[in-house]
Amino acid sequence: MHHEKVLETHHYTDRLFSFKTTRPASFRFRSGEFAMLGLEVDGKPLLRAYSVASPSWDDTLEFFSIKVPNGPLTSRLQNVKEGDEIILNKKPTGTLVLDALRPGKNLYLVSTGTGIAPFASLIRDPETYEKFDRVILTHSCRTVAELAYGFDLMKMIKEDEMLSEIVGDKLTHFTSVTREDHTHVGRITKLIDDGTLFETVGEKPWDPETDRVMICGSTAMTNDVKGACERHGLVEGSNARPADFVIEKAFVG
Repeated sequence: MHHEKVLETHHYTDRLFSFKTTRPASFRFRSGEFAMLGLEVDGKPLLRAYSVASPSWDDTLEFFSIKVPNGPLTSRLQNVKEGDEIILNKKPTGTLVLDALRPGKNLYLVSTGTGIAPFASLIRDPETYEKFDRVILTHSCRTVAELAYGFDLMKMIKEDEMLSEIVGDKLTHFTSVTREDHTHVGRITKLIDDGTLFETVGEKPWDPETDRVMICGSTAMTNDVKGACERHGLVEGSNARPADFVIEKAFVG
């Protein structure tokens, strides 16, 4: 295990927060992967899987988490502050990586809630824009306040001289909520099925020849969007067998 220091925390809502930590020199990961991290409780490590939200070139590590009032880990983790220590497993892994997809034109990153975390890494990785002409990040939450992390990401990319030049106009951010008024209201699966997503971003429905999809979020959303991918003829891929879409099974269930 690595023992790392918390550098900063940011609480978005009473359910969502992010935190940054130091990064061990030996910790290598591909953008989109996750690691096991947590705290020492009663002398034992208490760990769960967290996507690394920072890009692979960053010298710090960033994570985006829910707060579960009675959760064994998150009920404690939400109280960490600058200078506190977390523990981090040395070996990251995961399927939400560029290597698991065949070459394509458009990359759709479909997320709900904290499922945006691996995509926060990928949209800040230059390799993503070398491999795809267009990147479309979708983020669906219950309320507008829960979309704030994604909006902060877009602002940060725009204000970063190097990143803004690399990203240019290739990145599109599509948001929707289910419980409030917003530009787009409804579950992302509905907005895919009725064509709202494609109409809004100015693309045709998914085509195996051109489109690749990554999915991360709630079990219901993951299963539904997987079904939508398959109805459009897209094939599920993996690190061993790259194809048209991938899901992160570590967070499903």
